[in-house]
Amino acid sequence: MSGPVDIFDRTLLRQRRSRAAPEFAAHDFLFREIAERLAERTADVRRDFDTALDWGGRTGLYADAAQRLAPGKIGRLVHSEISFDLADAGRRTHGNPTIVADEEALPFADHRFDLVVSAGTLHAVNDVPGALAQIQRALKPDGLFLGALLGGETLHELRTAWLAAEAEIEGGASPRVAPFAELADAAGLLQRAGFALPVADLDPIQVTYEHPLKLMHDLRGMGETNIRRDRRRTPTRRETLFRTAEIYAERFAGPDNRIPATFELFFLTGWAPDASQPQPLRPGSADTRLADALETVEQASGDAANPRPTKEQG
Repeated sequence: MSGPVDIFDRTLLRQRRSRAAPEFAAHDFLFREIAERLAERTADVRRDFDTALDWGGRTGLYADAAQRLAPGKIGRLVHSEISFDLADAGRRTHGNPTIVADEEALPFADHRFDLVVSAGTLHAVNDVPGALAQIQRALKPDGLFLGALLGGETLHELRTAWLAAEAEIEGGASPRVAPFAELADAAGLLQRAGFALPVADLDPIQVTYEHPLKLMHDLRGMGETNIRRDRRRTPTRRETLFRTAEIYAERFAGPDNRIPATFELFFLTGWAPDASQPQPLRPGSADTRLADALETVEQASGDAANPRPTKEQG
């Protein structure tokens, strides 16, 4: 995530999402939950937004969540999605202005929106800093970005099971699960893209399944299967697939024999810079001593009365 890369096949992503479109509503629980959590955060902001963009919003789940959980906060909401089929489903459901566009190349003028929301699409973007910089430019001064990024330990159980099964059955492993950002990097990505007051926090989701194949079925139904360019191009061997399911259950099943699937969500908040925002003070400009605020006695560094211990040589 340090610069432009080409890990993901974005054309394949569009195809996978379009393939999932007819039955997407039966598998959308993860992105529906993300949309609801973002809508709740929208409601907490003490401001209304005349124009907003649901960036990479699949069927427009955020529009539904915002209408229920943040009523009256948003005036005009524009829906953007890379897949025509998902975008069309959202347009027919919500009636919002809809644009088919790749998240890596936003077709919007600078300073267009008061709010941009990203409900779980950044994890499949190749150039995350570049995409965030485009969003920052699309925001009006003091406009708000709210995003949810899948990261950290997301699907670590599935990754572990695939690696072990392929090593055992096929003598080597192929990339199966996307690389994810770490929370420590998330706020830095916002800052690098030019956002003011960047904040990133962790909000995990864990779901359970009767069987690992049910999880894999849901991932396919979400359009979230493997789009890595370095993925293995041959069909998955049946023996490897079933061994993966066995290892998953052996290592992770709970007392009730259900298997967990972890999704770690990094919620990102950043503001387009504006002169009205709080600014850090110039170093040395404070007019109150820290020692006075803490009601303690100030001591100079390296005080002769309290010398630092030294490490003996030899």
